[in-house]
Amino acid sequence: MGNETYFYFMLFENLGCIKYVFFSLGFIFYCVVIYFNVLIILAVFLERTLHQPMYILISCLSINSVYGTAGFFPRLLTDLLYDTHRISYEACLIQSFVIYSYAAHELTILMLMAFDRLVAISKPLHYNHIITTRFLTLLIVIAWLYPMIFVGFSGLLTARLKMCGNKLFKVYCHNYEIVKLSCVYHNINNIYGLIVTITTIFIPLSFILFSYVKILRICQRSSQEFRSKAYQTCIPHIAILFNFSVALFCELTLSRFVDGEIPIGLAVILSLEFIVIPPFVNPIVYGLNFPGIRKKIRHLIKVCK
Repeated sequence: MGNETYFYFMLFENLGCIKYVFFSLGFIFYCVVIYFNVLIILAVFLERTLHQPMYILISCLSINSVYGTAGFFPRLLTDLLYDTHRISYEACLIQSFVIYSYAAHELTILMLMAFDRLVAISKPLHYNHIITTRFLTLLIVIAWLYPMIFVGFSGLLTARLKMCGNKLFKVYCHNYEIVKLSCVYHNINNIYGLIVTITTIFIPLSFILFSYVKILRICQRSSQEFRSKAYQTCIPHIAILFNFSVALFCELTLSRFVDGEIPIGLAVILSLEFIVIPPFVNPIVYGLNFPGIRKKIRHLIKVCK
């Protein structure tokens, strides 16, 4: 069989009328996610007092959430609404790129947050000299570009493969599932996939864990007041990190190791956690825990009304 022009999402078959219920819930959820994250972005960029590294990085998380969900929800809602569940080969590769670059960006931004907190807590007197606007801009650009390059090259390696199948048992385009449909030798893709996993997931996670362990050690030697302030800014970041790490672990485990060994419905739910839960939880956590953001959001809501 030659290269296939289209892929077909098989999990949307035979949903019946319940697909309209899923569509309605998905559409409402997507609108809420966009609304919450846009509020965070506007709050940070419109309020001059929030033009600080920590808040700017929080807004970067929200921008990434808008980016990632835009690559997933419109396509999902289209497949739920219509009877034809096919996607072109090129569009499938683009969706895969957006979703997995979103996941990589989430970790690189969380890594910058951990670095920012480490500098603020370990070297408070030199913080403003180290985390300058120019340096922060450079870090953010690198945090956005290097995952895109690694994930993008993975997509190029996939694009060269000759396909022998066109049925995807996922609700979105999954690079590893596309590679498995290839009828040619694809060990290069598997090796490079491992490299991407190490560079975009395990290295950022290792640095994040190192940073927070070091912060914890510093806090143990500090005063009660200092510990309280440090925990107040770090705990929301750790909660977000834990939430995303668990969701990403579910996705990696399901796709690589236990695929087909658990019920399809449960597999779909667990595989979607990393793209669905963090964009919803992140703005709530930061909106509730940081008074500056919370105050500005209340003002924006009043203005909208």
